[in-house]
Amino acid sequence: MQTVYVETEWDPRDPVGEMRYVARLRRASGLPTVAVAQAWLDRDDLASTLAALARFDFVRGIRHKPRAGQMADPRWRAGFKLLAQRGLRFDLQAPWTLLEEAAQLARAFPDARIVLNHTGLPGDRSREGVAGWKEALRALAACPNVALKISGLGVPGQAWTAQANREVVLAALDIFGIGRAMFASNFPVDGLCASFEAIVTGMREIMRGFTADEQRAFFHDNAIRIYHMEQG
Repeated sequence: MQTVYVETEWDPRDPVGEMRYVARLRRASGLPTVAVAQAWLDRDDLASTLAALARFDFVRGIRHKPRAGQMADPRWRAGFKLLAQRGLRFDLQAPWTLLEEAAQLARAFPDARIVLNHTGLPGDRSREGVAGWKEALRALAACPNVALKISGLGVPGQAWTAQANREVVLAALDIFGIGRAMFASNFPVDGLCASFEAIVTGMREIMRGFTADEQRAFFHDNAIRIYHMEQG
């Protein structure tokens, strides 16, 4: 088994401490294989934080949840440049309304690797909401240095089912292509809308029309490659 641990914002004052915790987990169980840490790209201590995180050989990137307009801010972009120079991936969690800003960022740093989390958060399943999400996702998918995690599809007050999520999953795969998309569980948070088994079973049902190689890429191979887990 190979897994990616993604930061949980356990203490924004101590992102390095969270990776020490992950290191203890790895010594005790052998998992997770690699991790995505937390760092604030516009903080004064970013350079020292990135240097400390880079000492953990299992850290593959950082996640930051930018506010509207932040990805264009010169101070924030200076931090992003430091991240990219270290070869760390940027896990982006943002609503689809910010994906045009993300596309501008990806174009400005074509050598940086960006992974969009939670399918761009298509929480509004109205016809207009889904159309807006698709348009925003296309803008970001036009940047070849961006990959996509399909996860976080829970809608408040609704159970996670294949029927409820088929349209957005297939649209996301059509827009990004099977080679740049991967399954992610978003557990334990997605446990609010379904069990882990129900989500995996539902996703497999949605993927039934894809070839065995495409399914393996989506559920396994792409994540191994994108997060360099063979080096974990």
